[in-house]
Amino acid sequence: MYIDFLLSVFRNNAAAEAMVWRDQSFSFGSLTEALQKWRDRLSKEGISASVVSLEADFSPTSVALLLALMECGCIIAPFTASVEASKLVFREIAQVETVIRVAEDDSVSINHTNRNADHQLMRELKERRRPGLILFSSGSTGESKAAVHDFVPLLEKFHVPRTSSRMAAFLLFDHIGGINTLLYALSNAGCLIVLGNRLPEAVCAAIEKHRIQVLPTSPTFLNLMLLSEAYKAYDLSTLALVTYGTEVMPESTLKRFCELSPNIRVQQTYGLSELGILRSKSKSSDSLWLKVGGEGYQTRVIDGLLEIKAQSAMLGYLNAPNPFTDDGWFKTGDAVESDGEYMRILGRKCEVINVGGEKVYPAEVESILQSMSGVKEAVVVGEPNRITGQIVKAQIRVATAESPAEFRRRMHEFCRNKLPKYKIPAKVVLVQEPLHSERYKKMRAAGAGLPAETA
Repeated sequence: MYIDFLLSVFRNNAAAEAMVWRDQSFSFGSLTEALQKWRDRLSKEGISASVVSLEADFSPTSVALLLALMECGCIIAPFTASVEASKLVFREIAQVETVIRVAEDDSVSINHTNRNADHQLMRELKERRRPGLILFSSGSTGESKAAVHDFVPLLEKFHVPRTSSRMAAFLLFDHIGGINTLLYALSNAGCLIVLGNRLPEAVCAAIEKHRIQVLPTSPTFLNLMLLSEAYKAYDLSTLALVTYGTEVMPESTLKRFCELSPNIRVQQTYGLSELGILRSKSKSSDSLWLKVGGEGYQTRVIDGLLEIKAQSAMLGYLNAPNPFTDDGWFKTGDAVESDGEYMRILGRKCEVINVGGEKVYPAEVESILQSMSGVKEAVVVGEPNRITGQIVKAQIRVATAESPAEFRRRMHEFCRNKLPKYKIPAKVVLVQEPLHSERYKKMRAAGAGLPAETA
């Protein structure tokens, strides 16, 4: 019932290519057959209106299972290998009643936990036989929160037909952006290309081989792709649109990408696990200013912080207090600047560094640092200081053989005319390990990266 509009697209495009997985093509007709197979299997297993963890990455089987579980009115908690270390804890928080694992070879195992999901949000969805979705935040700045959605409002915006495109499944299966990419591709008779891995060389190769037109990704990935220069070795002429979100884009990364790829339209997106993905429009490809909202969303800025009221907002958290105002506005925690209809995301309020009363937004400093030669990644955080309250600390992954003292001197010279003195990092830690998660998002939580030497 809730996915009838998708099934209509499948029927009308039965012979068309719906997915490419491991370089094999799968049609909408074959997805329909897989969906019927899993309808029957779930019925035999007695799985209906229950909490199910779907532990998988994108594949024909995982997509068919996701849709079949929605039809059964199940509450689905998708988990990828990126959360392997937290999976047992996440299952407990989500009160998972059935575990469905899709292995790398697309084989499936089903195990019942004998648990009874009795959280109020779960009971409400079960009683109404509404499909649900549980999404865990990345935890890049702290503990992961479990957001519970009624899946039906999330599906609403996909009822309106839009452009059909060949899209890369870059954002993960358990990420709101990944779910959004999947539903957009399926609802518009597009094709979802599943990537073998998400390294720059592999992504560029997939764009060339499978004629990918749309790449939804993150600023961190675009920075790494520029550094790798993988784009020089492949034909990316089919790529028409790159969308980015999940974190603040360093201005230096955006400008360099646009200079090197003038024929590719670049669009900033905005979304949260708690709200879904909003419609957005960038002022231009190389601009960090955007409009967000559209049907089903209202936005306002209170004391410099963005608040959103959305029809697709989550029902609540399983493991955190209610974040909504009494009149239903979600406090995003994002600091913004406004210019008429447009806004610019400055960063999370919790990440702002206060140096003697002066505000420092990490993304601004990271943008400068990442434009230095030899800098692969930069993550800026605040560190307590008895005199100024906080100082700016930078973790840097470099491609050079500099000592910390040598890098610090070069950094100060580079930043001297680009940043006020209080924004220039007072402490620098050179690291060897990546400073991003498997979601290609900067890790700001304590202990991110492995310190090598400090200056």
